[in-house]
Amino acid sequence: MIFGTLPSGEQVEQVELSSGRLRAEVLTLGCIVRSLEVSGRNVVLGLDSVEDYLTRSRYFGAVVGRYGNRIANGRFTLDGVEYRLPVNNGLNSLHGGLEGFDRKVWTVQDLSGDAVTLTLTSPDGDQGYPGTLTAQVTYTLADDALRIDYAMEADAPTVVNLTNHSYFNLAGSGDVRDHVVRLEAEHYLPVDEHKIPTGELAPVKGTPFDFTEPHAVAERYDGAYDHCFVLDGGMQVTAGGLTMEVTTTEPGVQFYTGSMLDGVATPYGPFAGLCLETQHYPDSPNQPHFPSTVLRPGERRTSTTTYRFTS
Repeated sequence: MIFGTLPSGEQVEQVELSSGRLRAEVLTLGCIVRSLEVSGRNVVLGLDSVEDYLTRSRYFGAVVGRYGNRIANGRFTLDGVEYRLPVNNGLNSLHGGLEGFDRKVWTVQDLSGDAVTLTLTSPDGDQGYPGTLTAQVTYTLADDALRIDYAMEADAPTVVNLTNHSYFNLAGSGDVRDHVVRLEAEHYLPVDEHKIPTGELAPVKGTPFDFTEPHAVAERYDGAYDHCFVLDGGMQVTAGGLTMEVTTTEPGVQFYTGSMLDGVATPYGPFAGLCLETQHYPDSPNQPHFPSTVLRPGERRTSTTTYRFTS
């Protein structure tokens, strides 16, 4: 079905998936997960119109790229060549720049009752990034889970870090400060005043960043987390009689609790949802000791993240 129309006249489609007690709505704009219902309860934040997604969204449900998270000073060097990116987050380039993948219309490549595959071609020079990149994302509902499979190829050396930016609220309403979170992560990445990693992989033990045992979001640190954790295993969130278990092949997760939502520029207020953005580390192109995000011709990079729900 047609969800809406962009100012350019390009149409945005919405497809519906279902399997067992799960139901999802996915938009071709931004590869957005607009809703995800578990036994009739929507557990992600979504918006009502294309205009809202263009003007009032904070990446709600979208696949962000070409590089999810922050790149310091909007620049990086690859194979001796410096590339400059649009700066849209203080001094940084965030989530791919001013016109990232969240604002592109993806193409439905394959659709069945419980799965959809969408593709996007990002041309050489798009938002300053080198090489033509082809991205493919498949959403599948099965076994009480949403599974996201990513695949990326490029015709020239580039950097890429795709993630889904869904905001989860397992209670379906209210805020997430009472959500109980467990992260199998013995280390996290401290950041500077611009939210760029210092380069240290710091132990979480004895700090407010220790979620190796379950803690409520607001129990420490005023609940205002926006940090990358170095994963040793899976993740778990519990609220409203529902538990979401998250597994991923990615090395890190950006745990963001929506503290910067304001209820004015966006329809949602602070802590309306939390994000578990499975990904490589922020600013990896400028920090060689981090796992590499470089993608070269002839390579096909894949990753998988699964969100499984139990009552």
